Amino acid sequence: MSNVQTLQQLLRQLDQRGYKAYKQIQGRYEFPEFTLMIDYVQGDPFAAPSRLRVQVPQTSTHTNIQGAAFPTDLYCTPSRAIALRDYLTRQFDAATADIREKRGSGNSGLIAIARPTQQVLERTAVLISDEWVEARFVVGLPARGRQILGHEAAALLCDNLPVIVERALKYGNLNQAELQHHVETVEDTDWLRQQLRDRHLVAFIPTGAILPRQSGVDDRPLTENALSFQAPPSLQVEFERPNHGRITGMGIPEGITLIVGGGYHGKSTLLRAIALGIYNHIPGDGREGIVTHPTAAKIRAEDGRHIAGVDISPFINHLPQERSTTRFFTENASGSTSQAANIMEALEVGTQVLLVDEDTSATNFMIRDRRMQALIAKDKEPITPFIDKIRQLYQDYGVSTILVMGGSGDYFDVADTVIAMSEFQPADVTQQAKAIATQYATHRTAEGGEHFGPITPRVPVNNRFSAHDEERRSRLKVRDVDELVLGKESVDLSAVEQIVDVGQLRAIGAAIAYLQRYYLDGLQTLNDVITHVMADVEAGGWDDITAFPQGDLAAFRPLELAAVLNRWRSLNFR
Repeated sequence: MSNVQTLQQLLRQLDQRGYKAYKQIQGRYEFPEFTLMIDYVQGDPFAAPSRLRVQVPQTSTHTNIQGAAFPTDLYCTPSRAIALRDYLTRQFDAATADIREKRGSGNSGLIAIARPTQQVLERTAVLISDEWVEARFVVGLPARGRQILGHEAAALLCDNLPVIVERALKYGNLNQAELQHHVETVEDTDWLRQQLRDRHLVAFIPTGAILPRQSGVDDRPLTENALSFQAPPSLQVEFERPNHGRITGMGIPEGITLIVGGGYHGKSTLLRAIALGIYNHIPGDGREGIVTHPTAAKIRAEDGRHIAGVDISPFINHLPQERSTTRFFTENASGSTSQAANIMEALEVGTQVLLVDEDTSATNFMIRDRRMQALIAKDKEPITPFIDKIRQLYQDYGVSTILVMGGSGDYFDVADTVIAMSEFQPADVTQQAKAIATQYATHRTAEGGEHFGPITPRVPVNNRFSAHDEERRSRLKVRDVDELVLGKESVDLSAVEQIVDVGQLRAIGAAIAYLQRYYLDGLQTLNDVITHVMADVEAGGWDDITAFPQGDLAAFRPLELAAVLNRWRSLNFR
């Protein structure tokens, strides 16, 4: 193994040479306080940056040199380990920002780790064990044009990098009280989410939470004129957390819950917070105590999406020209067929909670009132509206629904709980809504039979993207959180609202390449294929399913992997 002096000398010798000569530095180097691994060296200053890792031993073998020295109680459980890794990723990111500077053309001088979001996710940017702490990051090796700037590269890797490691990856140099609070907050939130089932709840929003965000593109909490959430007494529940003690707030029970209220009073804001309650949030986010059933799926209409072989017959039982609804295919779905398919696909992979907002739903899918029933006979209308299936879905399959509804009181007839939002504050108006439903009967006829209908598993077959084709695999790209490019095909994920980190899409892309190689045999159901992949990741980690160690991946749920596969036009189902 080479040492830091060898690397420094080599970089200086490469000064003024052509950029591809940087390939010579690939390998391992022993620094006094850590080991540097240069796994991949970019071939051009304008190309994707080089991939590097550092490993800091927990206990240093050098006299007067401090090891990482993280107490084992900070990572002794999966919840705590993920929280600690998240915190260190944020510290590494902050340390690189402090010394980041431009050093030539293209990405020259860049040093960066996967940038975290407001959510605490399991990421591959930082790993920890009893022996070491490892950080994975990228570096833009300096150049002027395509000519190596060797002295600048030596300063970046041999001078700046040790400073970053010292600041970010050693327990003794961190704000230990802040780190402890970060870990305990995440652990408490995981514990809260685990209590939902025993309390027969699907979500919990603590008193004092801040739900509004700064903007549609800024997920940080609103700081000016933001009202803290206050739970209505009739829905208030209390928990005693392991670390931070008693917490009270609004519990949303299993069954059918309506969120009603006037425009701009916080209905959709509340639903959005609930949708992201599947994730933990950093301290100070305002949503760090909000928890939702881990399988909750946000559902919307999605005009124009590709649908392959989905049984949408519980909602749509016949179509013109004798098109099948038990094996429905289309390259350009309507609002109603796409919303039906989105629900059935989520049910297929195990969701137990649907989250629906009327603002992003197809009107004819949600309701068919008495007057429309009188004008258009049922045998002329293929759609059974959601209002007639929502109760059956709960009775037959135990699937709860939280529904934002501001335009149709017909849903009062099927709701178990009704929450009215006024100036971003909730009130329990269930009894008033039931009284109104009795006083003003709609006299509409229930449609769709006595039961919800089948949830039909599908088998994925016939994809045109070969995981063994290295040229095609190299084209796997991520464009923000709403687009994944697989081979030559772009998969639009703008309607999959619970993907919050580009690292999740990168991980999904890696999982798709992996499942094609090992599990896409035309025999196993979609749910089985996804279950196998998730189990392999759980058992062996991401390095077991990727071609090389990657620091830019983030964990996802089976639901999001299924959502990508279902929108991938190159994949068919039977």
